[in-house]
Amino acid sequence: MVVNKTEAIIGRVVLVLVLILALLPLAGMLSGALQPPDRIPDGFSWPSDPQWGNFVVAFRTAHVWELLGSSTLIILGVVPLSLLLSTLAGYALGNLRIPGGSFVFVLLLLGLTIPFEAIIIPIYYEISAMGLLNTQWAIILPLIGLYMPFSVVWMRAHFVGVPTELSEAARIDGASTFQEIRRIQIPLAMPALSALAILLFLWTWNQFLLPWSWSTIPTNAPWPGPWERSRGSTSTSSPCCSRAR
Repeated sequence: MVVNKTEAIIGRVVLVLVLILALLPLAGMLSGALQPPDRIPDGFSWPSDPQWGNFVVAFRTAHVWELLGSSTLIILGVVPLSLLLSTLAGYALGNLRIPGGSFVFVLLLLGLTIPFEAIIIPIYYEISAMGLLNTQWAIILPLIGLYMPFSVVWMRAHFVGVPTELSEAARIDGASTFQEIRRIQIPLAMPALSALAILLFLWTWNQFLLPWSWSTIPTNAPWPGPWERSRGSTSTSSPCCSRAR
């Protein structure tokens, strides 16, 4: 598309204005976070004596490093295992065409329609009976199960599109099912696996309701729940609120 000089200038001006509008809220939060604890800023005003130590106080008060470690541990438990199980199940449903696969696929689609809020209480009693409350396993295991319907449907959609001739060629060459999966199917599925891994990572990292509902130990939960509690506990101090955001 050919763009003349006037259109290019107008486009750049609009982009600069949008950039400024996007950066203003961030600058306002930064100025608020640098205010002394006993001062409430009136609008946007850069403090004469920026309190950079406010961030150290916020990290220590909110147990940021502990929360990061807990979130990382939960993600390392949820994402790899979910990818492994969904890949095997998706391959079985999409490539092997096992008996009853259509029925299982319908059940998975029905699982996508069940809201998480409707089953959180039964899951709570199940986790409590297993003695896993207030541990990372109380979050890891339910999340794996909740992610399975979407993950399996996602991977099945990939494997359905893989030509069956590749599997037949692998069988002729003497490859077993797991050798075919490891050497042929997995490399071909890397784009689908990468996209699914990103989605699972974001969903797990931003998980709020589940740890908020049955984890009384903040450092055993992902980031959002304990962080929100910490921000609420410091709501009387404007700089603390700005740092928590």
